[in-house]
Amino acid sequence: MTSTQRIVDTFLDFYRERGHALVGDATLITPDRDPVLFTSAGMHPLTPYLEGRPHPSGQRLTGLQRCLRTTDLDEVGDDTHLTVFQMLGSWSLGDYPGETSLRWGYELLRDGFGVPDGRLHVTVFDGDERSRATWESLGVPLEILGEADNWWSNGTSGPCGPDSEIFVWTGDGPPTGTPSTEPRWVEVWNHVMMRYLQQPDGTRGPLPRPSVDTGMGLERMAMVLQGRSSVFDIDVFEPWTRAVTDRVVVDHLRSSVVVVGDGVHPSNTGRGYVLRRLVRRVLTRLWRDDPTRSLGDLPVEPIAATVEQFRLRVDPNYVQDVLVYEERRFGALLRRGRPIVERLLARGPLTDEDLHYLHDTHGIPRDLVEEVFTEAR
Repeated sequence: MTSTQRIVDTFLDFYRERGHALVGDATLITPDRDPVLFTSAGMHPLTPYLEGRPHPSGQRLTGLQRCLRTTDLDEVGDDTHLTVFQMLGSWSLGDYPGETSLRWGYELLRDGFGVPDGRLHVTVFDGDERSRATWESLGVPLEILGEADNWWSNGTSGPCGPDSEIFVWTGDGPPTGTPSTEPRWVEVWNHVMMRYLQQPDGTRGPLPRPSVDTGMGLERMAMVLQGRSSVFDIDVFEPWTRAVTDRVVVDHLRSSVVVVGDGVHPSNTGRGYVLRRLVRRVLTRLWRDDPTRSLGDLPVEPIAATVEQFRLRVDPNYVQDVLVYEERRFGALLRRGRPIVERLLARGPLTDEDLHYLHDTHGIPRDLVEEVFTEAR
């Protein structure tokens, strides 16, 4: 079995052999001026350099970056989605073209990771003839899609461009269908041709220095190479799945460990509220089955394993203390808020005025009312 660490080493060694400098793993915390709360993609810390600023390490870069996305919270628990994950990346800052990136990507998948040609499929943006011609010359099946599927941008403004997504077949039998029609094609790697700069009003102009940004989901790649049917079955999740059976609980606890390890504490605003919501979702699921369960009963081993995997400079016992303290606050809020909400519900469905009253007078937020109190009825 190919370990997750072996995948990291193989990827980074491949690109370093081709002149790429290793960039460090940045924290999840974005700069104060950034409108995004957390690093959500491997390229995020490199945005100024993709926009044209010279990078001190040169024009060819590679690295491993931890990321957090809350846009997929409702999908977390399926076979491929995670809240916190790691992304392997390679970048050409105005150096080699996208065609070179695609050829190297194919070489790494085939020769470095041993993925057979017959298990590969790609999607290409309609109009990106250079990427299309490259894949056709390599003999890899491709599907042409529009902007909704194969155009990458990081929010409403910044570098953007057409992308080419690489999928691996994860079914038991011979591959069937295409990535857009068959869910057993799992996306593992995206190559973005950063050719444009989008303004906040939606207009686009050419980037002064076209670049290439690629991002490979480490956990998904491990799922493929380790022959697992879910990211939750790969080696780095084993300490968690030995202690917890619920996938959503595993994901949210692991994510909470990384967020706390990056210096965030639960609060009612910003990053702290994202953490608070993750912990509350964990506790809501745990207490539905057994109201006596506590995060204090969680073995410290999975926390320690995640701290080590993400190279966090924090004591695992401290992380657990933060989670347990938030558990106590949440428990007290439930005990105080439940009878108040029940009295309002006895009159009928809650109105916006009721929700404002609960929040402003009793400190009970709307999402808690909707996810816990009313859902339980």
